[in-house]
Amino acid sequence: MSECSSCSSGSKENKQSAKQMIQDEMIKSTLAQIKYKLFIMSGKGGVGKSSVSVNLAAALAAKGYKVGLLDVDIHGPSVPTLLGLSGQLDVDRGSLILPKAYNENLHVVSMESLLKDPDQAVLWRGPMKTSAIRQFISDVQWGELDFLVVDSPPGTGDEPMTVLKTVPEALCVVVTTPQEVSLSDVRKSINFLQYAQANILGVVENMSGLICPHCHESIDLFKKGGGRDLAEKYGLEFLGAIPLDPATVVAGDRGTPVVLLEEDSYAKTALAQLADTVAEAAEKSLEAASTTHA
Repeated sequence: MSECSSCSSGSKENKQSAKQMIQDEMIKSTLAQIKYKLFIMSGKGGVGKSSVSVNLAAALAAKGYKVGLLDVDIHGPSVPTLLGLSGQLDVDRGSLILPKAYNENLHVVSMESLLKDPDQAVLWRGPMKTSAIRQFISDVQWGELDFLVVDSPPGTGDEPMTVLKTVPEALCVVVTTPQEVSLSDVRKSINFLQYAQANILGVVENMSGLICPHCHESIDLFKKGGGRDLAEKYGLEFLGAIPLDPATVVAGDRGTPVVLLEEDSYAKTALAQLADTVAEAAEKSLEAASTTHA
């Protein structure tokens, strides 16, 4: 009986190993069709990371790039709300999942799109989250993309570690706000990225001052310049500063990225400039060049 039991156990392990090898090949095949992978992360919540991710993806798509937006925040996905998307994902003939189209150039996958009830809590631990993130890449028909923007939950937990392990060539964009309580957590995130030998594209300072709608002067509500100082301290590129702007709140409630609103605003201008800077930095990145043209 003990021999039969060990044979059965060995057979299961072989099947799991074979299944993982197949998935690894599918992930490798999917990533080979994506030119640049952008990993958007933050040290703490509430810094507007998802808003930056959504607007960056939308701005790049508006410039003609083919963009995928992957929301790997398993417990608190907000990308569908910010884009006004609802409903579940469709499955193509076979087993591949079709990302939800926002427009011709922007396609989205989020955990919320897999739930029948968007208000349903996801009670998962590490291994299940790791498995889901790998499936978001291997089992989704992303096709050929210029950019895959990955929106991660805050911190340095299972989701960021899984993304960096699954997509080692990812170019990391760290989002912070100017005040010290955010910067102290971002320093931990940068330390985490350095320990993981990740490619850090640069730092974005969100909520960088409030522009008065009357006199158009900047009010340093949460201080200003902390993100730039942090980037300089660590020898990282400062990618841009995004001001606080009521238009961003209005756009989020509408389910439309502020960069796609017809009316001009300070946030719209800053986010459009951020997209230009990120695209240029990605194209100049030696790490990206070496993985793309290898």
